[in-house]
Amino acid sequence: MESIERIDSREVYRNPWMTVREDGIRRKDGSAGIYGVVDKPTYALIVPLDGDRLHLVEQYRYPVGARRWEFPQGTAPDLAEMPAAELAARELREETGLLAGEMTDIGGLDLAPGMSSQRGRVFLATALERGEVRREHEEQDMRAAEFERVEFERMIADGEITDSQSIAAYALLLLRERRG
Repeated sequence: MESIERIDSREVYRNPWMTVREDGIRRKDGSAGIYGVVDKPTYALIVPLDGDRLHLVEQYRYPVGARRWEFPQGTAPDLAEMPAAELAARELREETGLLAGEMTDIGGLDLAPGMSSQRGRVFLATALERGEVRREHEEQDMRAAEFERVEFERMIADGEITDSQSIAAYALLLLRERRG
């Protein structure tokens, strides 16, 4: 038996981006409980690297009440699942207008495994070409900019970049580079 067994489940909320369910559970010691889970489709996060410059997007993040710089990232519309590489290319073009000549999968991330089932794939996008931005309606306040890596790292250290997925994705990039 796993340390927690699901006994039953009920959906308590749904919108085009996520569902929330409440599961009745049994712990390893036999005691009962509940677990709330946010279900979202797999996301793709893209690290667009052009020489020593990183491309980021900034937008207002309603749940934290502030604008945030982060790497382009997202899910397919209407809770759909799609191949991660296809999703990565779509999100990159949609949010930045960039097209990647090379897209390399550099790792996976779990978004918030204590409360969400969402997992993601991180892609390194290189050989970048400019194209047309195709943002969704919800992204109308988004802007894109390029930063030298040293500036990006300073922004993390100074708390200007706090998006955990972007910071973790950059760590995956550093590990990949260190391993050659």
